[in-house]
Amino acid sequence: MDDIYEKTGEVSEADVRKNYKKLTLLLIERGLSITTMESATSGQIASLITDTEGASAIFKGAYITYCNQAKIMHGVPQDVIEKYSVYSSETADAMAKACTESYKADIGIGVTGTTGNVDPANPDASVPGEVFFSILYKGKLYSFQEKIGSLSTRLAYKMAVADQIYKELIKLLKR
Repeated sequence: MDDIYEKTGEVSEADVRKNYKKLTLLLIERGLSITTMESATSGQIASLITDTEGASAIFKGAYITYCNQAKIMHGVPQDVIEKYSVYSSETADAMAKACTESYKADIGIGVTGTTGNVDPANPDASVPGEVFFSILYKGKLYSFQEKIGSLSTRLAYKMAVADQIYKELIKLLKR
């Protein structure tokens, strides 16, 4: 897992959208399919990818698994959530694996965490602003943990996480 770092300041929504357009066009150019299983971002990553015309060539589908039962229903082992908590790199890893296998995609992204508040359904496990995401690419799993400082809206949190996922995925695609 990479180091935790504090993300402060809001990212530009326009810049995030522009970057995802570039990402989607790159995936189309390379013929790489992608899928997501999202919790904290509520489908924001999938939405950003599919905002670009032609995304249907590479976007396989997505799961928005906001509650634990939905994660389990779509392939995250219940024992992973019970042992490590829903807010963990292990759960994000399992999410990335499950959606990649389910959709037979080249790239899978799993993201879980807490935005600006304690989760009333998982109060002991949630730390406001702590997000975990994983990228499964070329059969290798890459795990990340991030602490996001206080932001003004839930959309700002989602965009901040989307921005970090974009940056890490672009690094992997440049290898």
